[in-house]
Amino acid sequence: MYLVSHRPQRSIRALETISQALEALDHRSAQVVHTGDMVSVGILIVGIGGNNGVTLLAGQIANRHNLSWETSTCRMSANWYGCLTQIPPRGVHNRGVGFKGRYPGLASANDCVVGGWDIRPTKLGQALYNCRVLEPDLVRQVREEMDRVDIMEGVWDPSFIGESQHETATHVVTGADNASTRARLDRIRRDIRSWREKHNVDGHVTVIWSASVERPSEAEYHSPDALLNAIHDDANNDDISPSMLYAVASALEGCSFVNGGSQNTLSPAMSGLFDQSYRQPAVPPDCALQKFAPYSSSRAFCLGTDYKAGQTKFKTAAVEYLRALGLTPRVIASSNHLGNNDMLNLTTKKTLSAKMRVKSDIFGPWQEEDLDHKVTVMYTPFIGDEKRDFVEYTSLGFLGSPHTMVTYTRCMDSILCVPLMVDSAIWCDFFVNHDVSQKDAARATAYLFKVPEGDAKDVDPGFFHQMSQLEEVLESACGQNLDDKKTRKQDDLDLISLGVSKGIISEEQATQLRGLTPK
Repeated sequence: MYLVSHRPQRSIRALETISQALEALDHRSAQVVHTGDMVSVGILIVGIGGNNGVTLLAGQIANRHNLSWETSTCRMSANWYGCLTQIPPRGVHNRGVGFKGRYPGLASANDCVVGGWDIRPTKLGQALYNCRVLEPDLVRQVREEMDRVDIMEGVWDPSFIGESQHETATHVVTGADNASTRARLDRIRRDIRSWREKHNVDGHVTVIWSASVERPSEAEYHSPDALLNAIHDDANNDDISPSMLYAVASALEGCSFVNGGSQNTLSPAMSGLFDQSYRQPAVPPDCALQKFAPYSSSRAFCLGTDYKAGQTKFKTAAVEYLRALGLTPRVIASSNHLGNNDMLNLTTKKTLSAKMRVKSDIFGPWQEEDLDHKVTVMYTPFIGDEKRDFVEYTSLGFLGSPHTMVTYTRCMDSILCVPLMVDSAIWCDFFVNHDVSQKDAARATAYLFKVPEGDAKDVDPGFFHQMSQLEEVLESACGQNLDDKKTRKQDDLDLISLGVSKGIISEEQATQLRGLTPK
């Protein structure tokens, strides 16, 4: 049973006695929360022991406990800065900056359940301490609780990641669960189900790839059936990457999957697998899904590729600005350097090619044929997670006169990326609950990714244009409820009167209900 989120607890307790005749009132309400225990949104992170994973978990714990800590300049309190789903709008127009309170039904990240897999056994509190991303006083307060979080063993294939990662990969799936591609997939599915059950996760779950970037897979499948058959029949002969297995497992378990890395996990076959029309409860006997029953027919999304967190996000905004001025961008020369494990993995050529693909393709849909876009990345261990990037933009103005501007940015890479991870999971939950299509969900979240792929392929790369796409989908998702408010209010009042006449509720309860119907 669901109730409008702004009802006081005394009304909730009273309404729980109302019969099925009044459930229509509850289900027509725009903003819903679960009675009793809150609906818990699940976030499962592949690579939870990495900098992004432990920073996200630490932030969630800090916000849930309302912690505060000392910094070199002031005392800071827990917040969700950077998470557009978790901060309210600012300004006289009540638009922009954040979405909290603007659209009913956005989950609170404080209530999320966070878990995941890693190929390293390091306790998460220790991993947070090691990565040196957050202030020591905050790390001290969350470390013990983080160390108690279980880490599921990771499915991995050493051929897909850099040699620098092999020695520490000691927390991996072995034995019968690693005997074949199908066995690996089944293990991931069991992990998802057991995690959900153990933590009583009753909301939507999003699986986020935040592990090391993989080399590109050479496997090509053009339909969901072809992909599933290859997994079912294969004994590790096909070039099926671990990220592909996590994505497929997510679809079969009714979870969304977000490709936060640069590898080519998304494909027409993968998008087709997430299409709800494919995963029907009853499918033809020759459909490959039969081999993986039971499977979920619930709505879920497949989104990516590669979170657009720092330098690349500003590039798309800056070049959009230059184009809006009527200038013609001709050269964009950028470099960034940092010393985290993700960059260490990219010191291997086979994985670097995947990263350079997405960094170089961000302006593709604009078809700026004369644009010379150069990208350099460097591994500098001393810098740690604090990314430094420098970009020079040279364009042609009136009568071909050159226009040049330069940007320089310093920020912890994980501080930029974690809000995107949080928002992608909250948006997936929101879009599932509002019956948003896969295509619209991908279009709405294109702003999160360097190269929007799958159903978001060829979306305009301009950051502000992509934000308008998000607004458009949100308005459409909530518009029907807004348009029908007057009709629904009268229907709700009629139902309340019926409840009184039948003796289902008292006049006092009816008065409370009338004050809570949509205005």
